[in-house]
Amino acid sequence: MLTERIELKSEYEEYLAKERSLVWTGKLQDYLDLLKENSKVNRLAHGRAYDMIMSHGFDEPNEEKGEDYRKYHFFDGVIFGEEKTLDELVKYFAGAARKMEIRKRILLLVGPVGGGKSTIVSHLKKGTEQYSKTKEGIVISIKGCPQHEDPLHLIPEELRPNLEKEHGVCIEGRLCPVCEKMTEDRYNGDIFEVPLERVVFSEKGRKGIGTFTPSDPKSQDISELTGSIDLSTIGEFGVESDPRAFRFDGELNIANRGMMEFIEMLKVDQKFLYNLLTLTQEQNIKTGRFALIYADEVIMSHTNEHEFQAFTADKRSEALHDRIHMIAVPYNLRIDDEIKIYEKLIREGDIKDIHIAPETLKVCSMVAVLSRLLPPKKQGISIVQKMLLYNGEKVADKNQNDARELRDEHPREGMDGVSPRFIINALSTAVCGDGQICVNPIDALRAIKGQIEHQPAYTEERKKEILNHINLAREEYDKQARKEVQKAFVHAFQDAAQTILENYLDNAEASTKTGGKIKDPISGGYTEPNERLMRSIEEMIGISENEKKSFRQDIMIGVAAFTRKGEKFTYTSNQRLSEGIEKKLFNDTKDLIRVITSGVVSGRKLEDKDEKKLIEAEMLLIEKKGYCKSCARELVRYVGTLLNK
Repeated sequence: MLTERIELKSEYEEYLAKERSLVWTGKLQDYLDLLKENSKVNRLAHGRAYDMIMSHGFDEPNEEKGEDYRKYHFFDGVIFGEEKTLDELVKYFAGAARKMEIRKRILLLVGPVGGGKSTIVSHLKKGTEQYSKTKEGIVISIKGCPQHEDPLHLIPEELRPNLEKEHGVCIEGRLCPVCEKMTEDRYNGDIFEVPLERVVFSEKGRKGIGTFTPSDPKSQDISELTGSIDLSTIGEFGVESDPRAFRFDGELNIANRGMMEFIEMLKVDQKFLYNLLTLTQEQNIKTGRFALIYADEVIMSHTNEHEFQAFTADKRSEALHDRIHMIAVPYNLRIDDEIKIYEKLIREGDIKDIHIAPETLKVCSMVAVLSRLLPPKKQGISIVQKMLLYNGEKVADKNQNDARELRDEHPREGMDGVSPRFIINALSTAVCGDGQICVNPIDALRAIKGQIEHQPAYTEERKKEILNHINLAREEYDKQARKEVQKAFVHAFQDAAQTILENYLDNAEASTKTGGKIKDPISGGYTEPNERLMRSIEEMIGISENEKKSFRQDIMIGVAAFTRKGEKFTYTSNQRLSEGIEKKLFNDTKDLIRVITSGVVSGRKLEDKDEKKLIEAEMLLIEKKGYCKSCARELVRYVGTLLNK
């Protein structure tokens, strides 16, 4: 319930002021003066799109993470895990902006359902709208032109070469029939008297942004693309070839100088595709009884892989094959980015009263990513390890070079699998359960399992594969859940772990030196290195007797490197050693944890000291890890069942 009065008037007035500031009117000479100040004012559609993307900045590739692509900030918070695809997309615009032949191609995004194709196109359209409101993205057109065309088209072709030679102003295109008629009739052919105005692109206002959706081929009319006769004026002007008797309001017309989205282009009737042939290659639209009309626009479409393969196999479409620039848009293959997708979709919903427990979205992401991965050919790597490597995590002795090799094994990887929609549908059923106040990882996995039955297209084999992925994700979650609870129960965990590390380092340093000894802090005497202590940690991470010497030497080299940089070597500085220390610490306290968690599982009353420890552990989970009271207790109960099996 609202407790304060909603004040909107001042914000609305500020909004109106911004809208009014976008107004610009003038004549051709004013436009030429504006062009002198900013040579990009008359750039073509692809150039404007490229500048729009680049205006947000980018990050260079991070070689340490195995990246070979830029990250463009224009897509931040909207598209996740598709950096390589987006890099290819921007390269397309970069070439087109330089007026290379690639600008005469239809940009076709091909990928699985729910992979983000339409989201990319939608974001480009929205970005174009916003960019046209900026000083850098200003667009000036002939006032009253249905295609809001470039005022430079008013200049006769005979004068253009000298204008380019003297001032570097390149003019491409010619007047549309409406502007040609208007210039002659209203202004006696005086191009310097034709009024101009600023245009702000708007999909809703049908200015600079066009969208075409295929429907029944028998009922759909080509006029949706190229305009139609105005029956209300045909009697007044007498002939259909009079531009005043024609509505140049087709999607291809209104998208001039901007973007045109051709939804599911490959599903439309052949007659619609023929119009794209002349538009892409010759940049002309054939409309009714008029000569070819110049148009400059980015044409984008998207489809699934099955439709694309059928299209390329159809010999009747060969002429269009060469006029398409295809970019694959596979599913995301990184857990962290998949989590961001779900977080974005959840924010768009109204579930503020439902708590999503930590790790819930992660286990969902693991199921999705596992379903998209192909089995690794490289020996010694499981599909789970492959998933973790793709996520940038270190796995045993594998690194991002191994991850790059794994990606090269299967170029098509990510073009099949579970879509984000499938997962979010499952989460929706989990969130909306009766009396649900919190959704934990097990709830989510249970919901995903139930969602399988709502997919009629899934074969029995496919269902079994997803069930296997659910089991693998649960195994990974079980490891994390144990670790989370055990950490919560260990008092001053980091201090205890650091103490173990320092003891290990003292002994490891002595053991790597001939005749090395350890000074006893109490007696002041010297003793032999504590081999039992070191092996109790090393054995936890599979360091054999033969490997222990080289492992200890590597650790000491790492310590020296940290010291040279003036940094402290902590128990988390080396992943493998950290894992060994944690496992030892957990092993030392597991009996205590088992006693307490078994009490939670059985529901029996705990002793006061154990109850206090339980409350302290739960408070740590709530305050430090983001659990609520409900899911913290549920986590302890769940881990209790694991520890007491």
